[in-house]
Amino acid sequence: MTILTLAGGVGGAKLALGLDRALTAGEQTVVVNTGDDFEHLGLHIAPDIDTVVYTLAGLANREQGWGRQGESWAFMAALGALGGEAWFNLGDGDLAMHVTRTERLRGGEALSSITADIAARLGIASRILPMSDQPVRTVIETPEGDLAFQHWFVRDRCGPTVRAVRFAGIEAAAPLPAFLDALRASGLKALVIAPSNPFVSIAPILGLAGIDTAIRVLRRPRLAVSPIVGGAAIKGPAAKMLAELGHDVSALGVARCYAGLVDTFVVDGADAGLKPEIEALGMRCAVLDTVMRNDADKERLARAILALAENGA
Repeated sequence: MTILTLAGGVGGAKLALGLDRALTAGEQTVVVNTGDDFEHLGLHIAPDIDTVVYTLAGLANREQGWGRQGESWAFMAALGALGGEAWFNLGDGDLAMHVTRTERLRGGEALSSITADIAARLGIASRILPMSDQPVRTVIETPEGDLAFQHWFVRDRCGPTVRAVRFAGIEAAAPLPAFLDALRASGLKALVIAPSNPFVSIAPILGLAGIDTAIRVLRRPRLAVSPIVGGAAIKGPAAKMLAELGHDVSALGVARCYAGLVDTFVVDGADAGLKPEIEALGMRCAVLDTVMRNDADKERLARAILALAENGA
């Protein structure tokens, strides 16, 4: 069973790990958002790619969901003491990823090639693809002015009100050819949109030329998992963004973002009461236990999603 998963950071990485464990090696392709990427301290930082890589390699910090387990912070302490920009934490082990990636990018290697090589070196079975080899940068429009996503998210702790989100460079960025091949593959069993932020994790992927249309006409089960449970985000700013962009802060609000794009919308049992309204949008609503507290939960949810796909969603 070949599965194509669209993912952002923490929530996407969790489900990708569950699917990785539930499937035979190599049966999952994970396309990861790169709109969060940015240049910092002279390094190319790819937060969502790194979260997926660390998670699938068994290296992720289990408490915070991002970064590496057992990390040390001597570099950040020294940087702060020198008056450097210390608002974005880069662990000592994590720096190796950013330094290696940046060096290879400057040498002319593509982000997709670098990502594939790192994944292979870390023994990851699933194929991990950046959504594009061309740069796309998420910009948050606020009353105080435009902010690069990581400045809004990390430096300013999501404080400024979100008026709009745009993706600089999206018109010039092409979806990775391997992404398009995976979408068109005759052996594709299902497309899964992971429980990631619909505005800043999934929308950049869908915004690449031809991707939204290709998914809408895809004759395979198409499923999306809500990142909102009981009116709150499991992780990250999705609930705040839903409210400030004028959507219902609920699984229903997320489902409306995917109307016409997916056949099945998966919600947690806490949101079972929204099923009639979600199905009125023209999609099936499946109720599962979607909260992934540990690896067993991740695999359990993944197997339930695969069962939905097997039954035609």
